[in-house]
Amino acid sequence: MLRSMTGFGAASCARQGLTIHVEVRSVNNRHYKSTLRLPESLSPLEGEVEAQLARRISRGSVQLTIRSHGSAGITAAQIDSAVLRGYIDQADGALKGTAVTRDLSAFLSLPGVMIEQPGDEFLAAIRALLPGVIDEACDALLAMRSREGADLGATLAGLGRDLRRALAVVAERTPIVVAGYSQRLRQRMDSLLSELGSTSSEADILREVAIFAERSDIAEEVVRLQGHLDQFDRLISPSHGEPVGRTLDFLAQEMLRESNTIASKCSDIEVSRAVVEIKTAIDRMKEQVANVE
Repeated sequence: MLRSMTGFGAASCARQGLTIHVEVRSVNNRHYKSTLRLPESLSPLEGEVEAQLARRISRGSVQLTIRSHGSAGITAAQIDSAVLRGYIDQADGALKGTAVTRDLSAFLSLPGVMIEQPGDEFLAAIRALLPGVIDEACDALLAMRSREGADLGATLAGLGRDLRRALAVVAERTPIVVAGYSQRLRQRMDSLLSELGSTSSEADILREVAIFAERSDIAEEVVRLQGHLDQFDRLISPSHGEPVGRTLDFLAQEMLRESNTIASKCSDIEVSRAVVEIKTAIDRMKEQVANVE
């Protein structure tokens, strides 16, 4: 089943004097990229959180935010003397020669001055609860991505049908194009040679038609394009459970390449119109595939 790379999930847990809230959101990305926003008190758990998130999500730009509140006495705070001294020195330099006094409480609220020092009891309590909350948030995210993926699958299936209809026109016109060229060539040669009192040679006409047929033969490209479409349909099938975004993107590129070759080989107006429809469908496919996991 297709999954979108866009989604959001959230979960909360309040137990043992702790409250944990987790939010996970994701958007398009060619690869997996994660950004964690954790309270400073949870920084020792960053590696565990990152590993758990990577196990649940395989592609997309993912942002995970954790907010936690602990009961009194579980966490403590310390002053970073070096950071505080740096702020004070800067303030003294800026206020030199003025009568303004320093307010220590204002300095304590500046970024980096107060450092939370979680105790073992706090980390053990968080570690026991956090994985379940992260999984619940990821479940909600993946459910949303699956719902959007189902809509993407329906859209891609419709584009595939449009492409097949246009490709059928190309396949049907291929022999007609050669026959039409043969007739036009014969008429032109007969017209030119009649002025000279001569007639066209059947062998010459057949040779020219054979050269034209070989130069404009698109049967191989049509077969390859049909094969790519068959594989495309299998990949977007609801029964396919693996992430297929990169494969679909590759197939769309290959289908575009085959359609460009068809356009360059065949100058028939009906084929050209059909190729425009094919390329339009492929471009729309590429836009939709860019959001498939």
